[in-house]
Amino acid sequence: MKYRAYQAQSDMMAPLRAMATLANAALGHSPPWMRTLPSVARLSAGWTLLGRAGLTHHRPDYGFRSVRVGGSEVAVTEETVVSTPFGDLIRFRKDADLDQPRVLVVAPLSGHFATLLRGTVEVLLPDNDVYITDWRNARDAPVAAGRFGFDEYVDHVIAFMAAIGPGAHLLSVCQPCAHALAAVAIMAEDDHPATPRTLTLMAGPVDTRINPTSVNELATRHPIEWFEEELICTVPAGYAGAGRRVYPGFVQLTAFMMMNLNRHVDAHVDMFTHLAVGRHAEAQTSQTFYDEYFAVLDLTAEFYLETVSRVFQQHLLPKGELVWHGRKVDPAAIRRTALFTVEGERDDICSVGQTVAAHDLCRSIYANRKHHHLQAGVGHYGVFSGRKWATQIYPLVRNMILAAS
Repeated sequence: MKYRAYQAQSDMMAPLRAMATLANAALGHSPPWMRTLPSVARLSAGWTLLGRAGLTHHRPDYGFRSVRVGGSEVAVTEETVVSTPFGDLIRFRKDADLDQPRVLVVAPLSGHFATLLRGTVEVLLPDNDVYITDWRNARDAPVAAGRFGFDEYVDHVIAFMAAIGPGAHLLSVCQPCAHALAAVAIMAEDDHPATPRTLTLMAGPVDTRINPTSVNELATRHPIEWFEEELICTVPAGYAGAGRRVYPGFVQLTAFMMMNLNRHVDAHVDMFTHLAVGRHAEAQTSQTFYDEYFAVLDLTAEFYLETVSRVFQQHLLPKGELVWHGRKVDPAAIRRTALFTVEGERDDICSVGQTVAAHDLCRSIYANRKHHHLQAGVGHYGVFSGRKWATQIYPLVRNMILAAS
């Protein structure tokens, strides 16, 4: 019922948004002097915001067409290496014969598309042969495709590493750090030839008992049955995944928005003001961010509920009780993979201490092959995007990769 109500409201608003966009386009053909009138400029700004007032459910473009390598511009194309109903392994292939470290970026599956890590990939791309887990919208996965839970996520990481081949590196961002650590532990115990040479965990919940945030407290405030009853919906008719139980992206986005509601309201007020006074470049920065932020995907119910239960409620990984397809996961099996963890000093989603906890779990890795970096002055997103990621964090990641390559 909740999903149908959301979709009905979205469909009802679509003509209004389209009319606002068309009106603004028509205004663009008016005489220049008219468009500079304050009242007209404010009207145009209002129409712009109204035309943008909605969510999208399709992955935005990564936007990489070329990259500068060694002083030369090299063409970049997206190549699908492996495809499943729940996600693709995408390679950003460079049109040049380069011998670069192969790096798999394991993206979060938390309501947004992997394109949210565009800034992460952009920094990695010049020096590395970059792959990414490009998760699909669960409402597009037919029920016949089967389940996709915690174990299946780990399956995908292992399969993707195998497809990339021996000697590669793994970098996990945010939510899937526990999943990635489990995958590497399993591969190491099996002596899998594609076990990554390095494992970088960035701002991810390995042990959420440490310095719990409001996000962690929400997860423990209610039993898992509450999450299933209150947050899980059924995909309505009209979609390939009709009948599939999902945690909708619009619910997750609402939760994120409510955490910092005043900041988002202020951002849209500023966007209106910038448009109304002709500061279009400043408005475009916010528009670009919200184009990505308002592109949402649904999670399968089993993945969401199992992640909440295993990672945030029962803390199975740090307690040594996590199992994968009935088999115990033992991070101590990791011996030859170098470990690097990164945390943000001001992270209010994954607080200081939750990611570095991986070091104690990976007790078989020699101390000189385990490193941690606490980045001063950044919150959650600053760990893997923005200036400090590019200039202070990434050089450390690059040095570890090069040392192990």
